[in-house]
Order: sequence, then structure tokens, then C-alpha cells
Amino acid sequence: MSQADFEARLTELEVRLAFIDETVNALQTVETEQAQRVLALEQALRDLRQELVALRLGQAHDPHSEPPPPHY
Repeated sequence: MSQADFEARLTELEVRLAFIDETVNALQTVETEQAQRVLALEQALRDLRQELVALRLGQAHDPHSEPPPPHY
């Protein structure tokens, strides 16, 4: 392998390594964004579950104790 071949191969490897580094950084950014979205969705799910429980508890009372709707 000549010096020129060696330098060309080394340059190619450096370019590939730079591309891999860029890809890894992009993937880390995406992973961080996805983790934040998952946390937000988990919080929204907890909130919805609490609302559902509150609604179910609210419906457990006697419906006859409420006044009739205005159209009656």
C-alpha cells in the first residue's frame, strides 16, 4: 500500500467517522425529544384518569337529586 493509498483510506475513514458522529448526535436529539413527549403523554394520561375517576364518583350520586333539564 502506497503512502497515497494510505492517506486516501485514512481520509475516507475520517469522513465516515464524522458522518457517524453526526448521526449519533442527531439520534440523541431525537431520543431526548421523544423522552420529553413520553413524559408529557404520561402526565396527560394521569390527568385523564383522575378526571375519569372524578366523573365516575360524580355520577354515583342520586340523579333524582338534580333539577330536571330546562326542556321539561
